[in-house]
Amino acid sequence: MPIEVIYVVRHGFRSNWLVDPSTGDYSSHLRSPTGIAADPALTSHGVDQAKELAAHLIKVEPPVDRVYSSPYYRCLQTIEPFVALWAKQDKAANPVILGEAGLSEWYGSAPFEHPTSAPPEKLKQLFPAFDSTYVPAVVPSRMGETIAQLHDRVAMTMDALIRHCDKSGVRAVLLCSHAATIIALGRVLTGNMPDTVETEDFRAFTCGLSVYRRRSNTQAAVDNPIGQEVTEPSRETLEHIKASSPQGAASHNDCSNDLPGPSLPRSVDWKDGRGIGGGWALFWG
Repeated sequence: MPIEVIYVVRHGFRSNWLVDPSTGDYSSHLRSPTGIAADPALTSHGVDQAKELAAHLIKVEPPVDRVYSSPYYRCLQTIEPFVALWAKQDKAANPVILGEAGLSEWYGSAPFEHPTSAPPEKLKQLFPAFDSTYVPAVVPSRMGETIAQLHDRVAMTMDALIRHCDKSGVRAVLLCSHAATIIALGRVLTGNMPDTVETEDFRAFTCGLSVYRRRSNTQAAVDNPIGQEVTEPSRETLEHIKASSPQGAASHNDCSNDLPGPSLPRSVDWKDGRGIGGGWALFWG
């Protein structure tokens, strides 16, 4: 059975950080649980939002079968209450959080390295449901990305995740990410790229939920998931991703035959209304 529904949520309200654009030095008034300035925790309001979100997500139809999240602390903290509630209500489910770097925060291109998320082992200590053995499909560059590279990264990530979910019988999946990434994700799923990137086409409120349902040509998408015609991501995008991807990493045990190697992003064609995996329609969000 191919995947039918993608639930997308943004992290809850977080504390802030500062960056000196001339040096790339990040700082924060509040210490992050991971010790990374640009990886803050949720505020008390954000924690309340996450609890309310969990109470809603546990009742959605079709129910969530799998959870992918940006590995940043604020996203994991947002999705943890739902995963805990899911595990409590279905003790046989044993749900885990798959930390997908392809859903990570967007940083603009810079002459310095931006921060990244904490190592999987650290995140496992902070969030017991975090699967520290999972290897992400795509790893964004530490030097940041252009807008075009962000869309390329999200397209390659979603191509990999949708193909794997199709093959493993997942009906509904939950993604937790960041504002810019979520906006790009909406464009990539629907295939609708505006003439100007500033167009307000998809919204990303804190703890806001968007629901995407697959278009009717699902089977064609499963049989030919990347389409008859493909467009190559820009050379700059490929070099950015390849340079920052882990080398020689073993694939996650559930994804070993399906996800592309982190340093070998796939060519995908999603614009002009095509959308990834046959295209998706926004039903709520």
